[in-house]
Order: sequence, then structure tokens, then C-alpha cells
Amino acid sequence: MEELLAKHRKEQKDLQARITQKKKSASKKTRKGINDECDRLQRDVSERHQTEIAQFNGESTEPVNGIENLSIDNDDDSKTTDKEDSATSSQTPTTDSPADTSSASQSSIPRQKKPNRQKARLARRAAEQAAQSEVAAEEASKQTDHRGNEREVMEGVFKRLGLKEIEINPDGHCLYSAIACQLEGSGLGLKPDPERMPLQGPTQARVENVASAQHDGYRAVRAVTADFITEHADDFQPFMEEPVSQYTHKIKLTAEWGGQLELSAIARAYGVDINVIQGDGRIEKVESGDLEKLDEEERRKRVVWMAYYRHTYGLGEHYNALVQKT
Repeated sequence: MEELLAKHRKEQKDLQARITQKKKSASKKTRKGINDECDRLQRDVSERHQTEIAQFNGESTEPVNGIENLSIDNDDDSKTTDKEDSATSSQTPTTDSPADTSSASQSSIPRQKKPNRQKARLARRAAEQAAQSEVAAEEASKQTDHRGNEREVMEGVFKRLGLKEIEINPDGHCLYSAIACQLEGSGLGLKPDPERMPLQGPTQARVENVASAQHDGYRAVRAVTADFITEHADDFQPFMEEPVSQYTHKIKLTAEWGGQLELSAIARAYGVDINVIQGDGRIEKVESGDLEKLDEEERRKRVVWMAYYRHTYGLGEHYNALVQKT
């Protein structure tokens, strides 16, 4: 029985995980159908568990057949018993002793069946598990679908602005890979204007050895970002909790995630304005600060769009590249 209950507990746990995942992935259009499906799955598992427990305890789950035969057999038995009683009464004296009368009266009282404590305990446990499953299902139905809501808002903004999303690998380099993908696609390239930022030898080598912007372009963007922060340390040091050298080492040589400081350095180093669409529909702008002197066509080319997710991807925060639909 313990093995059966352990199996039931595991199935309940797996079911709750499935229900939670289904509810998280549901959209407004599919939410009602998903909730109905989850209720049906929970109901089916609970009924199956109760049936398995009953079968294990030897309780019949089928209706009893042959009631007519039972009634006929009972009539025959009663007739036989009447005959035997008649014969016995003819052979015994009509006067019974007090002891015989007492014994007969005691034998006529039906013996009560001793309750099965183990079955009662298992039944209580099954009922408790069913109640816990219902509570868990109800709590899952009330959870906010952050992932579905974020995706829905993002798609609405993309449609309104005429943007197409380019999926970037969620590997810790996503911010830099998204920037590299768009710099290359717009024709600006991964090498900054020398008037803005002359490249050092190792960084120059990284830029020249990039195989493809979307594959390993992040290596060049990371090196440029680290060098720019180092050259303008006074602008960035107040916002850091560690020395500049240690901070830039992580940017250049590890998969440390990028954020607001890195976006600011990239915008200034490459001379681009970066628009980041948030999960709630807001657009955060990170400007280079000196595009006013350029003509309209050049300024349009130097606008980079990115999507910033907090809930959609399993590893956490993530950036995807965005381009104008053609």
C-alpha cells in the first residue's frame, strides 16, 4: 500500500507541475480552455487513485450480479432449516432450561464486524490528498501569467511600430549579440568610428576575427564596451560597486550580463541611439548625445531597437534584436 500511495503522491506532484506550466503558457484566448483541461486532468487522476485504493483493499468496484439466485438459495435454505427445526423440535422436550434460553437469545444477536482501521486510515489519507490537490489547482488558477502577459504586450508594440523580432541565443551574451546583429545589419559594422574611439591592439584583433555578427560578434562588442568604459572611467565609476578594472575585466572576458551602464557605453562608442522595449510596453531610450548634426537618413540608420524580457525566458532577463519590417 505504501508503494501505491508513493506512486499517487508522485503523480499528484507531476500533475501539479503540468497544470502550473499549462497555466503559465496560456494566453487570454486559451486560458478558459486550459483551465477546463486542468480541472478535467485533476478530476481523472483523483478518481483513478480512489479506484486503485479500493482495488488494493479488495473492495469491489463492480455492481453485484446474481441477486435472483441468491433469493432462490435463501428460500431453499429456509425450507431445509424449517425441516431440520421441525425434526429437532419433535425429538426434544418442549420445556427449555434457563441456560438454553439464554444461549439461544445470544446466538440470535448478529455479531458486529470489527472495523478495519487500516482501510479507514488509508481512506482518510486519500481524502486529504484529494483536498490538497484541489487547493493546489485553485492556487495555480489564480497565479498571474507574467510570461503570457509580457509576450502579449510585446507583440502589440512590435505590430504598432512595424518591428520584426530576431531571436538571440540566451547564453549571457544576448545584449552584446543583439547589438552586434543590428550594427552589422545596418551597415555600421562592429568597428567604431576612429574619431569616437581609437581601438587598442587586442580589441582591434577581436573585431577583425569575428566570423559572423550573430554568432560571435558579441566578443567584439564586449571588448569595445570595456575599452570605452576604461577610457571614460570618471563617467562610470560613481555607478559601480567595484573597481573599474575589475568591472571591465568581467565585461571583456566572461559571460557577465550587460545592463544600463553597458548600453550607455555602447551608444556613445558606436554613435547610436538605443531604444529598449520593456515588458510593460514602455520604451527606454539610451542616446549617444551627438546625432543632431547628422542628416535624417543617417540618424535613422543609427537607431537600434531591442526587446527586453523579464519573464519569457527560463534563464531570466533576456534581450532580442528588433529590425524594421521590409
